[in-house]
Amino acid sequence: MTSRFTKAILALGSNLGERNDTLSTAVADLVDRPEIRLLGVSPVVQTKAVGGPVGQPDFLNMVIAIETTLTPLELLQHCHDVEQMHHRVREVRWGPRTLDVDIIVYGEFRSDDETLTLPHPRAAERAFVLYPWALLDPAARLNGESVAELAAKAEDFPGLRPFDGFDGSGSVAAAGAVE
Repeated sequence: MTSRFTKAILALGSNLGERNDTLSTAVADLVDRPEIRLLGVSPVVQTKAVGGPVGQPDFLNMVIAIETTLTPLELLQHCHDVEQMHHRVREVRWGPRTLDVDIIVYGEFRSDDETLTLPHPRAAERAFVLYPWALLDPAARLNGESVAELAAKAEDFPGLRPFDGFDGSGSVAAAGAVE
């Protein structure tokens, strides 16, 4: 019996606690199953919160590419389990959180189900997802469009900053990686 692996892109974000440590351990927790293989990890970017309550701390965001034999709903449950391991609290929509893990795409699978909509319904508008994904895979496409081009057009693109472990003041646009 052969298992069929499907490639998926997961977006991770954190704006509470030890954000960088949380992201690092969350990646390890996400791929710590025989049904999941890590294909790649993007650089981390720092962003202002998009939506939700004002005055939130900045987010650290990244994406990972995996391949899995889990179904989309099994993968979603696994992502929620990892969020719980990192003390995720769901009190306010788009509020501050220790960890957020979203499935952005799962192969070519499409779903409009209220439990899991794929591709992620807001990913094409979010530079904090698109930009790290473009760094990981410059040829990536979402809904037939270049992820890098979508990132450059996203409203939150000017506020992205590379994260090097310090709270520097560089900007992504100045780095010129996606134009």
